[in-house]
Amino acid sequence: MRNWLGFAGVAAAILLFVLYNTLFVVDQREQAMVVQLGSPVRVIKEPGLAWKAPFFQSVIFFNKRILDLDAEPSIVITADVKNIVVDAFARFRIADPQKFYESVKDEESARLRLVPIVNSNLRRVLGEQNFDRLLSGERVQLMRTIRDGVAAEARAMGIEIVDVRIRRSDLPEANLPAVFDRMKTERQEKAQRSRAEGAAEAQRIKSDADRRATIVRAEATQKSDILRGEGEGERNRILGEAYGRDPEFFAFYRSLQAYEESMGGDNTTMVLSPDSPFFRYFQNGQSGR
Repeated sequence: MRNWLGFAGVAAAILLFVLYNTLFVVDQREQAMVVQLGSPVRVIKEPGLAWKAPFFQSVIFFNKRILDLDAEPSIVITADVKNIVVDAFARFRIADPQKFYESVKDEESARLRLVPIVNSNLRRVLGEQNFDRLLSGERVQLMRTIRDGVAAEARAMGIEIVDVRIRRSDLPEANLPAVFDRMKTERQEKAQRSRAEGAAEAQRIKSDADRRATIVRAEATQKSDILRGEGEGERNRILGEAYGRDPEFFAFYRSLQAYEESMGGDNTTMVLSPDSPFFRYFQNGQSGR
């Protein structure tokens, strides 16, 4: 009985030891790769309980989360020959554990390989741009171009580049005063050109408006002269017809107009003979009716 219990205990211990070297757990934050004699056998990306051949196979775990990469600040020479200090960082994940293991082995080696790739793409893309463009809204598109360049090289290592960003891009401290003065001068010259162009455009618009106003006034004066002439002609025609019908009444009407025009003021003084024909309609008699 004791021998049987001892044998069962030994068998249970051996079974537990075999199970311990056969089963393993893959955490949801990890992915695993089964390796036999240094060669990859299979990759396990789903979390849970997994197995391997005991004693002959081993398991290597890789992080499944997004990892950080902080590149060292580097100096980039822009297209307009300005030295800028660029401090960039990247985000990546292990997409293909087998390629990753065969290329770089672990995360530390991966970071050492990625840093020069990031810096190389930064210098290549930013070196083709002017400094002003790095400060504009086009910076987002430039960062996408850099990310795509880094991703193309990192894909061969089983790494997926999630993002590449510039944390800070500054001029070297020694160059800041001279660059700021030059930028200030350029902005002042641009402002002066804009003001000069605006003044020229305003003068052109004013001259065009004056020309149009002169044309409108001339056309209005011409039209008023035509209407005035037509009115004078019609007036003369009516007066002529009136004179033909009743010359005496016409003479009386014209005399009244003459009286009104000559005696219209408050201080009118006239020196005439009382029997002047001018006052014939103030006299009694046939001609003064």
